[in-house]
Amino acid sequence: MELTVEQREILNGAQGGGKAMAMRIQVGVGKCFDASRMVPVRRAHVALSAQEADVWFAGKLLAAGAVCTVAPTVNPGYSLEYFQNRLTPAAIQNMQETHRIYQSLGARLTYSCTPYLSDNVPEYGEVVAFSETNATVYVNAVLGARTNRESAASALCAAVTGFVPEYGMLLAENRFADILVRVDAPLQDDFDYAVLGLAGKWIGKGIPAFMGLPGKIGTEALIALGAELNVSGNFDLYHIPGVTAESRVLPDVFGGRPPRREVVLTQADLEQVLEEFSPGRTGEIEYCILGCPHYTYRQIQAVVQLLDGVPSHAPIYILTSATVKRAAKESGLEEKLQALGGELIADTCVDEPCCWGHLAGKYGVTDSPKGAYYMETAGVNLTVRDVSTCIRWARKGRIC
Repeated sequence: MELTVEQREILNGAQGGGKAMAMRIQVGVGKCFDASRMVPVRRAHVALSAQEADVWFAGKLLAAGAVCTVAPTVNPGYSLEYFQNRLTPAAIQNMQETHRIYQSLGARLTYSCTPYLSDNVPEYGEVVAFSETNATVYVNAVLGARTNRESAASALCAAVTGFVPEYGMLLAENRFADILVRVDAPLQDDFDYAVLGLAGKWIGKGIPAFMGLPGKIGTEALIALGAELNVSGNFDLYHIPGVTAESRVLPDVFGGRPPRREVVLTQADLEQVLEEFSPGRTGEIEYCILGCPHYTYRQIQAVVQLLDGVPSHAPIYILTSATVKRAAKESGLEEKLQALGGELIADTCVDEPCCWGHLAGKYGVTDSPKGAYYMETAGVNLTVRDVSTCIRWARKGRIC
């Protein structure tokens, strides 16, 4: 790999041991992918998890003297304010230590998995270093910026050094679609796009171009599609002609080459995909959890409208960013939600067993396949359905 004078100085320790450690890791990643050089970044997002390996690695960099050259936004851990009465002393100390380390490194403690909506929005064509599966695919596909699917560790190293190895999704020739996916089904709401994303195993490895979709698709639907593609498979990028960023400027999303394969997905296929992921059942519903990825303000409004002034029998937990929670509080939306049995929880991920273990053995519902997948680690089993069904069941306290 060819390094600039500045990059060699960093690697050799001229700018401190922490930065040198981070650069060694970046160079190692680059060599694994045959990158020929390192390129600068102005933005980064770190998929902080507040779990043991994450805290250990970030602490190792800090102890070596690292400070972020590019201040990254970070994923959620868990809210000490909201969960303080349920957390063990060890869990409280762990989140406090996570906060201290990342704050000392110079991160922006946004604690949200959707930074691309307001806190950290890349520009078209900009090279960035984003980890978090829903974030990387959204940044690549919807915004048209360029990032590889970074790990939390490699994204943090990029934030410390200000550079990433140039390979993969950073190269224009690797960003063309190679799978044609014909969707022969009416997609009417955000959840339909989530179910389409669950068909990732049917689509197979590659970059899909979805044909037959509407010419206008909302932000939340695009978030859902990308998030669930990375539950059912491993996707860095997708194209929807006329909708996603690069498809609006490229004459041909396939780069003038025929697709390697073609997949047709019908309504019956999507119904089968959902049933296989979350079979129907009967019984009581003891809670509803929404917000994986974090809910937008519009989605919170929709929940309040669906409740229609009738308090829910089962509690409704909605995870969101601190930015959105603040806006909901200021507008009175949070107060309306609370009066109907809902709660807004900021700074928190479903992938934190220390927060959600009390729900183990209780039946709940969610509109997020990704959330259901993650919460299995805490022994929590969720039925996955669209948000209107979730709210209807929560209001009744049972599947109906």
